[in-house]
Amino acid sequence: MSYLPGAATVSRHADQEVAGRTRFVATGAQTQGDFGLFEVTLPPGGGGPGPHVHRTFSESFHVLEGRLAVLDGDTWTTAGPGDLVYVPRSGVHGFRAADDDAGCRFLILFTPGAPREDYFRGMVELRAGGRVPTTEELDELAARYDQLNLRD
Repeated sequence: MSYLPGAATVSRHADQEVAGRTRFVATGAQTQGDFGLFEVTLPPGGGGPGPHVHRTFSESFHVLEGRLAVLDGDTWTTAGPGDLVYVPRSGVHGFRAADDDAGCRFLILFTPGAPREDYFRGMVELRAGGRVPTTEELDELAARYDQLNLRD
């Protein structure tokens, strides 16, 4: 039996880029497009994106600490440490810290490995210096990275 040689990729914690509250554990570029894995920390009462969809990749949320509220269509589900919430492609979802008095830390797994790090970097840039971006700016950035923000 013959096996083709392959090289493992190691993503060292000290070398992982951080953009705002997000650490890029493994980007799609590092995994040959197979997946992206990010660690996110939300402060107490911290919000994430409102309802949105992605057409070309799925998202899974694995809670490490605290409690994460995840929107699934029109229902909010609360996940705690060790819980995983999977959102298929085109599934309407959003997320936020579930408690006002405690934050949360969780992993987001994107499959396949879309270049989501560019979206997160863009969000940091839009909010630099305490600036509040416009709805149009947020939606334009999101659209560049396969995120359709759903608004009433």
